[in-house]
Amino acid sequence: MSTNQPKNNEEEVDLGSLFVIIGKGFKNFFNFIGNIFKGIFHAIISVLIFIKDNIIKIGIGAVIGFAIGLFLQVRTTDRFESDMLVQPNFKSSRQLYNNVNYYNDLVKQKDTLGLQTTFNLNEVEAVSLRKFIIEPIVNQNDVIDSYNDFIQSVDTTTVKSYTFEDFKASFTDLDYKVHKINVISEKNNIFNKLDDVIISSVVKNKYFNRLKELTNENLNRTDSILRENLTQIDTLRKVYMQVMVEEAKKQTTGTSIDLGGEKRPTKELELFETNNKINSNLKNIAIDKSEKYEVINVISNFQPIGTKISGITKNKAVQLAILGALLMVFILLLLKLNAFLNTYKK
Repeated sequence: MSTNQPKNNEEEVDLGSLFVIIGKGFKNFFNFIGNIFKGIFHAIISVLIFIKDNIIKIGIGAVIGFAIGLFLQVRTTDRFESDMLVQPNFKSSRQLYNNVNYYNDLVKQKDTLGLQTTFNLNEVEAVSLRKFIIEPIVNQNDVIDSYNDFIQSVDTTTVKSYTFEDFKASFTDLDYKVHKINVISEKNNIFNKLDDVIISSVVKNKYFNRLKELTNENLNRTDSILRENLTQIDTLRKVYMQVMVEEAKKQTTGTSIDLGGEKRPTKELELFETNNKINSNLKNIAIDKSEKYEVINVISNFQPIGTKISGITKNKAVQLAILGALLMVFILLLLKLNAFLNTYKK
């Protein structure tokens, strides 16, 4: 008895120490969380106090910026924009991006003659062009669909070593299906003169045209073969139906001859499944033919009359007012930092 009692006391002491350690751990954890919230609250209050103490100076900066922006806004000619949505095929998106960026470089360099020659414009129309922009319509389904196509075209070992995250990281703007071309001009009726030139600059490429022809030939050939197979399957199903009818007649007359009746339902089911697969493949081919009939599919052309660029976010007065306020805040912070460095003692 005397031997067991010290052991029990030691166990009770160990458990007591363990609970104390756990309690301290929880206390430190909650203190840490509390300090985070205190720090956030202190930062918010400090920002509010800074704004309160300097509200007049910040307001002056905003007013000055607004006045400058309003002056520039009044002197700035109205601008108009229009968008075109396209779906490049055969990896022609890179060429399309290069061409649009080239047009934008002509605008930046004020190469009026180059713009006139490229788009067949007069001088006034060429001078009115202000910017060409191209960007993808980001759709995550494009990434998923491209990855599915990828894993179906490679072996299992490659798929295991190349995860979806790796594929997504390598997915670029050029790989999205639909892209938007935006043009800004000082004339609102110039846009319908641009779309044909932009598209034809890629469509006339011999390499892409050759790819289009070969792809459509393959699709048409596959379509014909599948339709022939579908006809043969229908014929074979009719033969099986006739055999079943003949066998049923023989059974009614008392014959016990088995013409493979046990296997026939399985074969008929296989024919039915094959028929469905062929129809599904024909549907996919029809979609491919509609999408890949052209080098670039134009989803929507430029609007004949552009939309006037307006709104608070595009107003120079508002933009410079915000910029003036932020600039004043930056200057005030620099002054406070300078004062702190002057009074700092090592």
